[in-house]
Amino acid sequence: MRIIFVRHGEPDYTRDSLTEKGWREARFLAERISKWRVTDFYCSPLGRAKDTASCTLNKMNRTAVTLDWMKEFSHDIEDPLNGKRGIPWDFVPSCWTSDALMLDAKGWPDAEIMSTNPQIAVNYREVCQSFDNLLASYGYVREGCFYRMPEAEERFIPHTVSPSRPNALSELPDSADEPVIVIFCHLGITCLVLSYLLNISFPALVHGFFLPTSSITVVSSEERWSNEAYFRVQTIGDVQHLLANNEPVSSAGSFTLAFQG
Repeated sequence: MRIIFVRHGEPDYTRDSLTEKGWREARFLAERISKWRVTDFYCSPLGRAKDTASCTLNKMNRTAVTLDWMKEFSHDIEDPLNGKRGIPWDFVPSCWTSDALMLDAKGWPDAEIMSTNPQIAVNYREVCQSFDNLLASYGYVREGCFYRMPEAEERFIPHTVSPSRPNALSELPDSADEPVIVIFCHLGITCLVLSYLLNISFPALVHGFFLPTSSITVVSSEERWSNEAYFRVQTIGDVQHLLANNEPVSSAGSFTLAFQG
């Protein structure tokens, strides 16, 4: 299975839509996605994600299922450094790394900073359960920290694909049969879901990775043993559709200028 997260184009937060640049990004993105074999499209209910998706959906004559729980994870929280309320990340390093729970894959919602807004832990669990329900509809059932495909044929893939082992490709399942889903959403919620899939703390992941606007993040399931699966990131924050069209990479959401190469 492939799960492709798409961050919305450069946002106009005032109107919950896109800037002029954001619309260009969405059109370049549509050209790229239209070449893919996509099983299903999903979208956040927020305007900037829906507008980004519209370019692709119109070009491919497709529709998307709205997932209310994939809206941005933006529960207000008080920054202990300056007392201002804002999103539950973007903390300075000495602040969020000083609490061991913030680095705990399961315990971070109970960290002192996060627990000041109880809704964070509640919504996190709701998102995880909703995402598991979505994956279960494609045959992937959460079991502890990995997924199992109860209806899948058991297999064992002894080697990774390598030029020195050309026959390894024949051992892999036919990629034409695997579901490919595209989810138009946001930076924070993508990192939240990735942290759950990969068993990494959300604060560590959202502070350690930047996803430019209109970027794609590809996660593939590796099913090499029995009917077990683990998800692995193939690419994160990819913007080749912008670079190929000489469209600058936006720094929206970053505290530094985005690399343009």
